[in-house]
Amino acid sequence: MAGIRFEHVRKRYANGFIALHDLSLDIRDKEFVVLLGPSGCGKSTTLNMIAGLEEVTEGNLWFDAQLVNDVPPNRRDVAMVFQSYALYPHKTVAENIAFGLKMRNHPKADIEKRVQETAAKLDITHLLGRMPGQLSGGQRQRVALGRAMVRQPAVFLMDEPLSNLDAALRITMRAEIKQLHQTMATTFVYVTHDQAEALTLADRIVVMKDGVIQQIGTPDEIYERPGNMFVASFLGNPPINYLEGRLERERDVLHFRRGAVSLPLPAALAARLQGVSPDGGVVLGIRPEDVNDRAAPAAERTLSGTVTSVLPVGSDQYLGLMVEGDTLFFRVGKDLRHREGEVGRLQIDSERLHLFDKASGATLLGPVVR
Repeated sequence: MAGIRFEHVRKRYANGFIALHDLSLDIRDKEFVVLLGPSGCGKSTTLNMIAGLEEVTEGNLWFDAQLVNDVPPNRRDVAMVFQSYALYPHKTVAENIAFGLKMRNHPKADIEKRVQETAAKLDITHLLGRMPGQLSGGQRQRVALGRAMVRQPAVFLMDEPLSNLDAALRITMRAEIKQLHQTMATTFVYVTHDQAEALTLADRIVVMKDGVIQQIGTPDEIYERPGNMFVASFLGNPPINYLEGRLERERDVLHFRRGAVSLPLPAALAARLQGVSPDGGVVLGIRPEDVNDRAAPAAERTLSGTVTSVLPVGSDQYLGLMVEGDTLFFRVGKDLRHREGEVGRLQIDSERLHLFDKASGATLLGPVVR
C-alpha cells in the first residue's frame, strides 16, 4: 500500500503554460481522495503525475519514503481507469482483464484464478466470454475496473470513469466504487468535475482551480465551511446564492444589510467575525435549502422579494426570488403556493449563513480545515 506526497510540485509545459503551481498535498495510505474542479484546473495533470505519465517540472513526488520523480510508470505499482474504458475490442472480457498480468508474465493458473475472483467481485463472471462490443456502458466500465483490480495495485487511479454513463447508472456505479474501495483497502485517487461524485465517494476532497488547491477537507467540511466563494459555488445544486452588502452593528447585534434587507447574525456566527473589518464590503452566501418555508416567518429573519419563477422538481420546487435586483433561487416544499409576480417571503436559517470578503472572496468565518 502507499501514501502519496506532493512537495511544492510545479508543472510547466514547453509552451510556457503552467498547469500546476506549487502543489503540496498528502494522500494517506488507503484513503479515497477526490480531485474536484472545472476543466483545465490541473486535476488530471495531478493524476497523470502519480501514474508517471507526466513529468514533474519542479518539486518532489513521493510514494511513502520513495522519491518517484524519475520512476517509470511500469515500476510505480499503480492501476488506472480511464473515461474511455480503453478496452481491446478484439479481446474477450477475460482476455482484457488478464492482459496486464500476462504482460508481467504471471503464471497461467494464477491469472485464471485472479480473473475469476475479480469477475465474481464485480458480478461479471457471465460476461467473461463476450467481446466489448457486446456489452453495455455499465458492463464495459466494470470490465475496465476489473482490469485494474486484478493487478492488486498499491494505488488505484480513476480519471472521470463515470462521465460516459447515464444518470441512473452513475448513481449505481458510485455505490459500487465506494464498496470496491472498502473491499480492496487500497489508496484511491479519483478525478471528477461532478460534485455529486465527490461528495458521495471521498474521504477527503481537494478542490482545484487554475492549477492551485483552493481547499482540502472532508465532504462535510468543504460543503459546510467553504474557504472561499469559488469553493462555495462549485458545490451545491442549485448553487449558493450571493448578496453583496455590508456589516453594521445595532444595539450590540451585528446585521447584514443590503438596501431593504437587514438580517441579524446569530451570536455564535457573529463571534467568529470579531475583529473582521473587510475592505469593500461583504458577500452573504445563502444555500438554496437553508430556508424554512413551513414555519411562520420571523420578521427579523425574513427575506422578501418578487417571485420570478416556480419550477417543480419532484418532491420539491425551485423558487426564484428577486431581492434587491438579484435573482436568488431556493429549494422549498411543493406545498408552498406562490405565483410569478407576487411577493414571496422566506425565513432564513441564519445559523447556516456564509460570509465572504467582497475583495478577495475568502471566507470571513474563521480558519479553513486543511
